[in-house]
Amino acid sequence: MHFRFLLLLSFLLGSCSGPVRNESGETTHRRPNIIYIMADDLGWGDLGCYGQPVLKTPRIDQLAQAGMRFTDHYSGHTVCRPSRLVLWTGKHSGHTALQSNAYYQFEGGEQTVVELLQQSGYATAGCGKWAMGRQASPGHPNKKGFDDWFGYLDQGDAHNYYPTHLWHNDQKVPLDGNVTAGDQGQKAFYSVEKSRNSHDVITDWLLDWIRAHQHLPFLMHAHLTVPHANNELGWALGDGMEMPGRERFSQRDWPEPEKGFAAMLARLDRDVGRIVDLLDELNLSDNTLLIFTSDNGPHSEGGHSHSFFNSNGPFRGHKRDLLEGGIRVPFIARWPGKIKPGSVSSHLSGFQDFMPTACQLAGVDAPGDIDGLSYLPTLLGQGTDQAQHDQLYWRFKEHEALRSGQWKLMRSSREAPIKLHDLATDQAEQHDLSGEHPEVMKDLVERMNFIRNESQ
Repeated sequence: MHFRFLLLLSFLLGSCSGPVRNESGETTHRRPNIIYIMADDLGWGDLGCYGQPVLKTPRIDQLAQAGMRFTDHYSGHTVCRPSRLVLWTGKHSGHTALQSNAYYQFEGGEQTVVELLQQSGYATAGCGKWAMGRQASPGHPNKKGFDDWFGYLDQGDAHNYYPTHLWHNDQKVPLDGNVTAGDQGQKAFYSVEKSRNSHDVITDWLLDWIRAHQHLPFLMHAHLTVPHANNELGWALGDGMEMPGRERFSQRDWPEPEKGFAAMLARLDRDVGRIVDLLDELNLSDNTLLIFTSDNGPHSEGGHSHSFFNSNGPFRGHKRDLLEGGIRVPFIARWPGKIKPGSVSSHLSGFQDFMPTACQLAGVDAPGDIDGLSYLPTLLGQGTDQAQHDQLYWRFKEHEALRSGQWKLMRSSREAPIKLHDLATDQAEQHDLSGEHPEVMKDLVERMNFIRNESQ
């Protein structure tokens, strides 16, 4: 197995490094770029390529047709901040310091995937929502591996799509024309004058950044904020799905928040297409792994209901659940010439797997204490070299879930009854089989207890 790994690594640093032109016009070879696009609260069932029958996502569907679509990929958690913590550190939520959506910041000692690639010579940037440390804290993105960060420095601020400012590294970038209720002495956090939409500003920035760094191997984390609701605006006005473009759905007999959700999804789809088009324009596509996913399952907030467009698809549950609807997310990867177009994989994987995958692409060693396994062999069609997870684990406060193969174990507390589901025959997790498979139960409960106990 070690020999095959060395062959694969040699392949990555050789033929996987695509030809590019430097500033002098000379053709060179370099390590592949990585773009990781993460939507916010996007459900499995929101995309056409995952079965959405009403809303149209043509550019994301084209991404799936040009690459690989995963059917069994999981977010790091069922809510924002701990899910991203799993992504950054390569450790599942039983081994991270956070099992809820409480405030948390990096204190300096944690190693992130961004730091590892930055140290190896990658240009690193991120945009959108950061959730691991505010301005001047040790968790600021510039202190955790990002050469550049543009967007929000706190996930609570990111609820508002018309803020008075965004952040570029440690500098405020004013968004002229936006006025929040707080500026008028109110406590509610929403805007009363709306001129510049943050999603549009952030997307324009990331495209400019890629253009400016096209001659370097780069890592771009595009943690876009749509289709998350503005909860504060929803509480005040009943409609927190604020986004331009509702007029295209004006003839639909939908509640206004659902038109806002549709407008968010259309904008997200459009901008994924803009990123793809830029890569093609710059002749970077063949040397860029482009990933698209979501930070957790769909929400029912801001006047929007996850059930209106069947956002959780065939699953039960949504954001804040450890049911499949809360944690199984869309995952699409495109890399022309490396990933087989139109391919579909049932490889069991999760956010913790991004760190070792990115490290393998960059030719650097991943930390030895992580829970992730590189899914690069699956992407490259080398399934016989793919390491497999014994289990995936999640913890949300006192709730726990563990998946091993076809089996899914869940409990709401240490003392609560444990439920067992066979996902091969019961994707909606409606039939508890805990009394019918004692040996499976014994094995999985022991694993869950071991993870829980070692994390105490």
